[in-house]
Amino acid sequence: MTAWPGRPGRRSTLAAAAGCLVSFGLFLLAQRASHVTSIDVLVYRAEGWTVRTGGDLYAMRATHRGLPATYPPFAALLFTALTLPGTTALRVLTELVNLGLLIALAHLSVRLVDGRPRAAVTLTTAALCVWCEPVWQTLRNGQVNLLVAVLVLWDLTRPAGHRWAGLGTGLATGIKLTPALFVVHLAATGLARRADGGPWLRRAAVATAAFGGTAALAALALPHDSRRFWTDAVFAAERVGHAEDTANQSLRGVLARLLHTGDPGPWWAVAAAAVTVLGLAVAVRTGRAGPRGAAWGALSCAATALLVSPVSWSHHWVWCVPAGLLLAREAAERRSPARWAGTAAAAVLFCSYMLWRVPHSVEDRPELHQSGGQMLLDAGYPAAGAAFLALAALRAADTGGSVSPSDRSDPRGRGRRAPRGGTSVPRPASPRTDASSPCPRAPAGGSGT
Repeated sequence: MTAWPGRPGRRSTLAAAAGCLVSFGLFLLAQRASHVTSIDVLVYRAEGWTVRTGGDLYAMRATHRGLPATYPPFAALLFTALTLPGTTALRVLTELVNLGLLIALAHLSVRLVDGRPRAAVTLTTAALCVWCEPVWQTLRNGQVNLLVAVLVLWDLTRPAGHRWAGLGTGLATGIKLTPALFVVHLAATGLARRADGGPWLRRAAVATAAFGGTAALAALALPHDSRRFWTDAVFAAERVGHAEDTANQSLRGVLARLLHTGDPGPWWAVAAAAVTVLGLAVAVRTGRAGPRGAAWGALSCAATALLVSPVSWSHHWVWCVPAGLLLAREAAERRSPARWAGTAAAAVLFCSYMLWRVPHSVEDRPELHQSGGQMLLDAGYPAAGAAFLALAALRAADTGGSVSPSDRSDPRGRGRRAPRGGTSVPRPASPRTDASSPCPRAPAGGSGT
């Protein structure tokens, strides 16, 4: 990912931009041909309209499928803006905004993985990843997954002493609760680092305060709906959808299909608790180990959150974009055929749409009667998440969980690059380092849930 000097660099950027425009154009044509409904953004709009008209937010049902509101009330406050444009304009705007967010996600993913975002790499990544199933479904349904991922990744790519680092994660949690696990990860990492963990604990505190602010604002504006959500709706996983649904690519979904039941009950609770503890332990340990440690830690946390969430629809797995970049970057650096094979297998999995090849229906619920082969096809994303955690654990074990001084100083885990002789090359001091920050400032640069 080193930049090409002079004209070739500009040419590569222009070529990548042209390729991205072509890819996006073909993507929009393909979406039109598949008769997209943007069903989730219509639910969001109905939530915003319910808030504007003073209705009961969590009694509301929207679209022909009767989908309920499932997000915290703060999200519904934001969704009031969606009531301003007409339906057709809203769908077009949602698609364009999501394509812009995909480019932002690619940019932040490159920064997280390599620390040196390049326009050509960013645009090429966006052009390719728009075709992967999680991104396709996000745009097809008009979902907020890309926004949530961008908010969290913006935080994770800020310098450790950045004043607002943590704000994005707190806001993302206020919109959709799943990112709350990142706050736990930040706090656990800060505690594990002890002497140099202050910036991580500060991020966790900022994120907690930001989330608290969203809840307080919603409580003031929507007291009845806030009370209903935090005392009832938040615990009702069945509001989101059937646990065994093909699209539910969480541990709970796998167990529901394996046990042929719509409620895996205590089996899921025990498994989710164990995976949460183990996943966070891996995230903290690998986050302190060697170059790109913070990227491994953050994406291990993302994989854990997706696995243990009661419902992780396939479009929630947009985290495959930074994870795929990380795997490809390390495979290229190590020149490892095995790692390239693993990266290729992940790319095939997330671009094959194989989970939709099994019988699925909201009404008939055929997923309750799947064969063994169908269960395997339907468990691809959770298997990939588990494999990523296993790889991260092996990586942490290989490095002994050690962290070099340069890794301690950078929240993105970028250490000093060592030459082939093995001697560290000292990095020159940055004139943009400030006394309050332990690292240099970074260069400027579906269904109803």
